[in-house]
Amino acid sequence: MESTEKFSGLADVYTVGRPTYAAALFECLYTRHGFSEHSVIADIGGGTGKFTKQLLDRGSFVYCVEPNGDMRRAAVRELGGYERFRAVNGTAAETALEDHSVDFVTAAQAFHWFDAALFRKEAERILKKGGRAYLIWNMRDLSDAVNQSSFALFSKYCPNFRGFSGGMGKDDPRIGTFFGGKYQYMEFDHPLIYASRETFINRGLSSSYSLKPGDAQYGEYVAALGELFDRHAKDGVLTVGNETVVYFGLLEETEV
Repeated sequence: MESTEKFSGLADVYTVGRPTYAAALFECLYTRHGFSEHSVIADIGGGTGKFTKQLLDRGSFVYCVEPNGDMRRAAVRELGGYERFRAVNGTAAETALEDHSVDFVTAAQAFHWFDAALFRKEAERILKKGGRAYLIWNMRDLSDAVNQSSFALFSKYCPNFRGFSGGMGKDDPRIGTFFGGKYQYMEFDHPLIYASRETFINRGLSSSYSLKPGDAQYGEYVAALGELFDRHAKDGVLTVGNETVVYFGLLEETEV
C-alpha cells in the first residue's frame, strides 16, 4: 500500500485522537525564529491540520499540503473558517506550490513517510532565499510505563508496527540526508493528557499500523487499548510522557 493511502478512513479518529504540539515550540518559533503573522508557510503532510491550526492561530498564512483525500477533506472541515488557510492536494515531492513562494517549510509527524532526497529538492524549490525547514515530532518517552505498555500492545496485535513515529530515532540518518548534514535540534516537554478512554482509544486507532474494523482480533485489540487506559489512568485522566522535538536548518538550492 502506498504511504499516501495508509491513512484512508482514519480522518475521524485522527481528528479526535491525535494530540497537538507543545505551546512552547510556537512561542519559540514566533519570538526567536522569525515566524510571524506575515509568514507564508507550507505544512507538508499536514493531515487533518493539527500542526497547521497552531500556525494559523498565530496569524500566519498556511498551505496544508496533503495527498490523502480523506485527511485533506477533514482539514477543510476543521480549518475552512480560517481566511489564511489553503488545502493543497500535493506530496512532499510534488507540492503543487509556486517556486520560491514560502518562507518556511514544516512537516509534523510526517517526514518519516517521505523520500528525504526528493523532499529536499522540492523544499529548495518552494522556499524563498534564506528559508528554513522544520521537521517536528511528538516523541514518546520510552521510560514511561504507559508507553512501554503501549509498545507491547502494538507489538502483539499490529503486524505493521515498527516502533513509534515510523521507527524514527534521534538524529535518524534520513534527517541528515534532508539537511545535508547541517541542522539544529530542540525539544520541549509536552506530556500528552487523555481526559477520556475514548480519546485514548482513538489515538491508537489513528496510527497507520493500527488494526482496522474487519481485521482479525480487532475487537480484542480495541478492548486491550481500553484496558490499558483503565490500568494507568488516575481519576479518569491518563498522562503520557512525551516531548515535541524539532530538527531545523537552512536549505540552499542545489547548483545544477
